[in-house]
Amino acid sequence: MTSPVDLETDAARLRAVMTEDLAVRGALDDPAWQAAVEAVPRHRFVPGFYLPGEERDGQGLTVWQPVTAALDHGRWLAAAYSDTTLITQFDGDEPDWEHPAERHGGVPTSSSTLPSLVVRMWADADVREGHAVLEIGTGTGYSTALACERLGSGGVTSVEVDPHRLERAASALHGCGYAPTLAVADGLYGYWPEAPFDRIVAACSFRAVPPALVAQTRPGGKILLTLSGRLHGYARVLLTVAGDGTAEGRLLGGTVSFMPARTHAAPAFGNPAHWAAGLPGRARDARHGPERITAATEEAFHLRFLVQSAVPDVQLTTVGDIVHLVDVVSGSAATLTPDGDGDGDGGWWVREGGPVRLWESVERVVDVHDAAGRPGPETFTLCVHDGGQHLRHPRMPCLPLPTP
Repeated sequence: MTSPVDLETDAARLRAVMTEDLAVRGALDDPAWQAAVEAVPRHRFVPGFYLPGEERDGQGLTVWQPVTAALDHGRWLAAAYSDTTLITQFDGDEPDWEHPAERHGGVPTSSSTLPSLVVRMWADADVREGHAVLEIGTGTGYSTALACERLGSGGVTSVEVDPHRLERAASALHGCGYAPTLAVADGLYGYWPEAPFDRIVAACSFRAVPPALVAQTRPGGKILLTLSGRLHGYARVLLTVAGDGTAEGRLLGGTVSFMPARTHAAPAFGNPAHWAAGLPGRARDARHGPERITAATEEAFHLRFLVQSAVPDVQLTTVGDIVHLVDVVSGSAATLTPDGDGDGDGGWWVREGGPVRLWESVERVVDVHDAAGRPGPETFTLCVHDGGQHLRHPRMPCLPLPTP
């Protein structure tokens, strides 16, 4: 049996190895953040988590294996000090880590984000000594601990919507000697009692920038968050807040994604076959196939984010060879079916119904993106003002974001 002394010795050794690896890879080039990573014991914040099994089950679902010190001490400690996101909760259900069970499928709702991304977020937000910082999404508390180690606990406020998650995080933080301000709160509304803030950093994604976050940021302060949508397109943005209550900033590059804020999660849409049954029989040739927004490429990832501005409520799923688009708000739907004529051109047939022509709306965004030379995310600016929120690009029409 491993003694507490042996555990802390092994953890310190693995933490030093992880820190050095992050530094060599260029993911940790600030000496102050490097010192924080080497000091914070991540294993204390992840007493249990899930790792994916090597094979899927008979229904094609990922088999998630519980990992704890009691089940496999070596695997648990090695994973805790790997640059890996560790899933700690599915579907909002808090696991019993004393008697953990294997899971098949499910939607992750809490995790310990990979350390390189955690540090990247704090660094991208230009967090410095003396700043009052709001973190949205405490999760396990590991990211909060890094901020406390770097800035001191007095300048750090962290909110979490899940009371069970916050209770566990608070216990780990206090056990490590950190005492930030913690609260059970919906990050959509920030945290007025501790406002104003110099920096706000969100570890979840929003459909649009919550107005409360802008209102709670000092003039000249910055907000770093991830925008997402129901097509699972993501973009990170760093906003600077002006004295008149507006905010502006450029999108940041990289394919980073976060779990959506629970109040912004997509609704269930039912059986795709029911939606397809009500579509008209006539089909047309698609100008663009679904692979333009579903391919495993950075361009498709970015384009999927842009498309969401045109159809903010649409969701996409594939059943067999058929791609379904469903909009539960407007009652619109569309299907894309391979033309199957054997000519090898990869063409698709589109059927659409309802007040919004969903795929036609997607195609219009793809058209203007192509005409502009397929610009990347770093060339777009997000503007937040009283009249709404818009993505701007010098060679493309303005793209509105949905109301938060």
